Amino acid sequence: MKKWIWIMIIIFVIMIAFGITVYINALEPLKNAESAAIKAAKKETSLVEVTDFSLYNGSETYYVVTGINSKKENIIVWIPEKDDKKVIVRKESDGITKEEAIQKLHKEKDPQKIMTVKLGMENNIPLWEIFYRSNEELINYYYVDFESGEWLKDIQNL
Repeated sequence: MKKWIWIMIIIFVIMIAFGITVYINALEPLKNAESAAIKAAKKETSLVEVTDFSLYNGSETYYVVTGINSKKENIIVWIPEKDDKKVIVRKESDGITKEEAIQKLHKEKDPQKIMTVKLGMENNIPLWEIFYRSNEELINYYYVDFESGEWLKDIQNL
C-alpha cells in the first residue's frame, strides 16, 4: 500500500514539473518580444524608465511600451512588429486616459463586464481597445481614438 502512495506522489510531482516547464516555455516568446521592444523604444526615443509593456494584435501587431523619458514626461511608444513601419511616440498627456476611454464606452454602450483595456494602433492611429462582455455574455470590442477620444469602430456580438 505504501508503495502505491509513493508512486502516486512521484507521478504528481512529475506532472507538476512538466506543467511548470510548459508554462515557462510558453511565455518565452513574449519575454523575448518585450525585451526587443524595450530595446527598440530606448533606441528610438529618450525613454529612461519602462512602466508597462503590452502586445496589440489588430490588423498588424504592435508592441506598446509606456514609460518616462529624460524630461520626466510620461510617454507611450508604439513599435510595429514589422521593421518597414515607423515607431510612433506620443506623450501620455496628448491623449485620453484609460478611464476616459472607459467612460466613452459607458456613454455609448451598456457593458456587463470590461475584460481588458489596452493601447493599440490601426492605420497609424493610436487607440484604446476595450474588450468587454455584453448582457448576453457576448464578446465585444470598442475602439476609441487615443488623441481625440472619438469612437473609431466597434465589433459586436462575437
